[in-house]
Amino acid sequence: MSNTATALSGSFALPVLFDLGATFAFALSGALAAIKRHYDIVGVLALALVTGLGGGLIRDGLFLAQGPTPLLTNPHYLEAVVLAALCGVFFGNRIHRFARLIPIVDALGLGAYAAFGVQKSLLAGLAAPAAILVGLVNAVGGGVLRDLLCREEPLVFKPGQFYFLIALGGAVVFLFGTTVLGWSANQSAVAAVALTFVLRILTITFNWRTAPVSSGSLFENDDPPAPPPKS
Repeated sequence: MSNTATALSGSFALPVLFDLGATFAFALSGALAAIKRHYDIVGVLALALVTGLGGGLIRDGLFLAQGPTPLLTNPHYLEAVVLAALCGVFFGNRIHRFARLIPIVDALGLGAYAAFGVQKSLLAGLAAPAAILVGLVNAVGGGVLRDLLCREEPLVFKPGQFYFLIALGGAVVFLFGTTVLGWSANQSAVAAVALTFVLRILTITFNWRTAPVSSGSLFENDDPPAPPPKS
C-alpha cells in the first residue's frame, strides 16, 4: 500500500448533519438567485439542485465515475435541496435574519468539500494536480453551474471576495498534510477546514477582494515609448 493510501486509510467523512447543512446552505443560495430573477417553482428547484449538489455530481459522475453517487442514493441530500427551495419560496423576504449564519455554514462547507474531493480523488488513483482540480470542482462547481444556467459569468471568475483561492488553499493543505507530512485524513481535513474557515471569515469581515488583471500589465510595457535620439 502506498504512503498516500496508508494516510487515507482512516477516511475523512463529513458529519452527516454538517454535510446536509452545507448542502442546504448552498442550495438555498441557488434558490434565492432564482427568486431574484423571478423564476417559477421549476427554476427555483433546478437552481437549488445544481448549486447544492452540482459540484459533487460533477466529481462523481465526470471525474471519478465510480458508480451511483451517494448524493443520489441517500435521499436526505435531495430532501435538503427541496427544503432549501421551499424555504426560499416561503421565507425569501426574511432570509436576511440569517444573513450571518449562511456565510458561516458556507465557509465551513468550502474547506470540507475541497478536502473531501481531494481525498476521493487520491483514493481513486488520480495524480496530485488532478486531485486538487477535483477538490476545487467539488467546492465551487455548484456555484459555477448556477451562474451558467442563469447566463451569467461565473462569480468565481470575476473580481470579488476571495473564494476560489481559499478553496484552492484548503485543497493544497489537505494534499500536503496527507502526502508530505503523513497526517491522517482527519487531521489534514481539520487543518484544511480551519484554514479555509478563518480566511473566508476574514475575507467577509474586511472585504478582501481580488483585482482585475490588466493585459497590458502582463504582456506590454506600460511606460511611454522613449523619444527618438536627436541627430
